Order: sequence, then structure tokens, then C-alpha cells
Amino acid sequence: MQEGKYNIKAVSNLLNIQPGTLRAWERRYKFIEPVRNESGHRLYTEKHLQILKWLINKTEQGFTISQAVSLLESTGSEEGGSTENRKDEQTIKLSDDLIEALLNFDENKAQMLISQAFSMYTIEHTIVGVLGSILVQIGDKWENGEITSAHEHFASNILKARISSVMHTIPTNGFLPKALAVCAPGEKHEFGLLIFTIFLKRKGYETIYLGESIADNDLFIVLNIIKPRYLFMSCSMQANLEATLELIEALKNDFPDLKVGLGGAALSFISEEERAGLCGIMIGETQSDWEEWLKV
Repeated sequence: MQEGKYNIKAVSNLLNIQPGTLRAWERRYKFIEPVRNESGHRLYTEKHLQILKWLINKTEQGFTISQAVSLLESTGSEEGGSTENRKDEQTIKLSDDLIEALLNFDENKAQMLISQAFSMYTIEHTIVGVLGSILVQIGDKWENGEITSAHEHFASNILKARISSVMHTIPTNGFLPKALAVCAPGEKHEFGLLIFTIFLKRKGYETIYLGESIADNDLFIVLNIIKPRYLFMSCSMQANLEATLELIEALKNDFPDLKVGLGGAALSFISEEERAGLCGIMIGETQSDWEEWLKV
């Protein structure tokens, strides 16, 4: 067992994460268990730091923290433990075969295996636990220099296209309010927004999905054309949060009846005081959070 050497303030400074957020993550998801010193204070090991860095990196790619934790468990990354302990053998075999097909540029086989996954599991599990997990593994291989950018682009495009195609085939209820989903200013990572849009459509909401961020002026034009009841935005990068909040304020002035919902990993890094000011806007990280937000 590694020795704890970092207190919560040190981890907060090293990873640029609020201590309150870190405590909330630990309490809710239980993915690490800091050791305690004689005074009862948390102490984090190097392994804990690696896990937290991995999770923060994934949230910056568009995953919510709950999705990132699920991916940590399903990928069996070096930081997160053994794959065999975390996934059933059937899923491991399918995932390994799909990764091999993608890295061999074998689109036909890859599409067949993806279809097989959708026939075996729920939509949510297939997208997050299988395809999302593979997206993470492919991204890690590219970052570690194990594959080329061509491999990464090919694999990512196929996986995202299948997720998107599922989203567009879900029937909606014309009597429910319209919703518009788009990434926040400066945001390109859209995996989390795709998952949320699928959730909305499965609830019956007619949802127009725009994906990556668009120019602020263009968003105002689209809102005037569509006239949705809801606007949902995803902000993953902390650097984009200020511009996002400024845009929301401008939207409130021009569209007083529009209900804006904001999600994404960037919200994990704000203080409790700032969080209180965003009450009613933050949609949360899990499906139960999203359900509650829509009821208000």
C-alpha cells in the first residue's frame, strides 16, 4: 500500500480542483479512499493523484464525472485496476475485437461489432460502457504514441457517427416542448452532450442537436427560428466557463421565457459560493439529476 503524502490542499493546488468538489466526488462515487493521518485528515497517494488526473482529463474531453468514473471502471486503466475485475468476459472480448477492427481500418467488421453491442446491451450501457470506453482507450493510445492520429480519427469518427445515428432514430413526442442542445462557447468535445440529448429524446422531447459550439450571434438567430422552451449547453473546459456564463446572462435578457440548462465538467471546478448562484441552471451529472431538473 502506498503512503499518503499529499493533503487535500496540495491536491487541490496541483490539479486545480476545489476541495469541496474533491470531497463530493469521493463521497458520491467512492473511486478512491484516501488514508488518514493521526489527526484524521485526508492524505492522498501518488496512485490517487494518477486516478484524479485521469478523471479530470476525461471530463475535459466532454464526459461528466459520473461517466468518467464508469469509464474508469470499465476500461480497467492502469490507474483504475484490472480489466478482468471490472467487465464481464463477453464485453471484454467484444471490446477487444472492436478495437482491433478499428485499428486495422476494418469498417465493415467494426460496424458489425457495434451492432452486436447494441443487440446485447441497453442503449445507455452500449454508448457509455462500450463505445465510450473504447473512445477513451483509443484516445489514451494516441496520447501515449501507440497509434497514429489517422487511427484515432478513423476510430473516433466511426464511434461518434454510430452514437449520433442512434440519437437521430429515436422518436419524439410533438406535444412536449422543444429543446436545443449545443456546446458552450469554445467547446469542441461533445460526447457528454450527445448522451444528454439521447436522454432527452428518449423522454420524448423534440431536441435539435447542434454539437460543437457556434458563434454567439448565430445562436441568437437559431433561437429566434426554433423558439425552443429549453436550451442546453455543455461546458467541459474551465477556461470557457466565464464566456459561457456571460452568454447565458445575455440570453436571459433577450429570451426571458427560455429555460437554460448548463452541464459539463467545468462546473465541477467552481466554488460552493459560485455554485449557489447557478442554482436552477446546473442540470447535474447523472440521469436522476436530469430527471429532477426537468421537473422544476
